[in-house]
This record gives sequence, C-alpha cells and structure tokens, in this order.
Amino acid sequence: MSDPAKALATQLANIETRTGKTLSELADILRASGLQKHGELRDYAKRELGMGAGDANTLVHHVLAASAPGPASPEDALAVIYAGAKAALRPIHDKVMEDVVQFGEFEIAPKKTYVSLRRKKQFAMIGPATNTRVEVGLNLKGVDGAGRVVAMPPGGMCSHVVKLTSIDDANAELTTWIRSAYDAAG
Repeated sequence: MSDPAKALATQLANIETRTGKTLSELADILRASGLQKHGELRDYAKRELGMGAGDANTLVHHVLAASAPGPASPEDALAVIYAGAKAALRPIHDKVMEDVVQFGEFEIAPKKTYVSLRRKKQFAMIGPATNTRVEVGLNLKGVDGAGRVVAMPPGGMCSHVVKLTSIDDANAELTTWIRSAYDAAG
C-alpha cells in the first residue's frame, strides 16, 4: 500500500478491531488519563490497553493531532509565525509572496514555523529562521549552489536555501530561482 493516508486509515481501523473500541472511545480513555506528553500517552496505551508500540504510537499521534488547535487560514498561520520578535520579518515574507503569486496556481500549506508552497509537490518553504532572517527553501534538482543559493545536504526537505535579512533581498534573482522550482514542481 503506497498511499500513506490509506495505510494510516487501515492501521486505525485495525486498532479499533483489535481493541474493540472506536477511535473516539480510545481518545476519551487517553484524555481521561490526565497525561499530556506523547511518550507518556504511548506508554499508557501499551500498558493499560495492551497495545503494541506501533499501534500505541499511531493512536497517540492521531489523538494529539486531532485535538491540536491549528490556524484557521494561511493568514492566521502567518500571524503566529511572524509574531513577537519576528514581526519585523513579515514584510520580507510578503514581498516574496507578492512575486510568487504571479506564477499561477499553487497551494499554501501552513506549518508551525513556515509555510510550504506546493503544486504537485513542494517547490518552496518560506519562514523565519531566526529573529533577524527569513529563509526560502527551494527544491531544485540538478542545480549547483551559487552565490546566495546554497545547496543543502541530500535528503533534506529542500535542496537549496536562500537567506533574506532585508526586503531588498527579495529581488528578481530570488524570484527567478523560485520560478525554476515552481516550474519543476508542476
């Protein structure tokens, strides 16, 4: 089964079958334990529900993900990502996005500390790396790093990264690199 979503659905259905309880009932049991941390909840599920490590881990991940508050929209996510000391970096992000939206259709997938930009696959990530720098991660196959575009070690989420410390760094050169990644992701 190569589809991760289908594999997860099958595992969750098997957990219900093996325990004789619905996911909702299992979630209630975990919440009633008073425990909060993933490892504690996993160990509790193994001990109290007789679950194997894989099933317990998957159940706890599912329960915690379902109960985690998430931003209602990409705009809400950006307000969280660029809050506090990182608020001064938001104009850099906005300038990058102003150029990227000209390319055509793509999805903005907010994460905790950055936003992922996707077509058929992710082509870029944008977010504050520190309180003074935004990083744009790019997926560019077969491209050597040059100048501001730094090649990352293989196996990471992005093949290249560009560091931006001012709005002037969100320039035509950067837009060209992002466009290359966008085109390759289509």
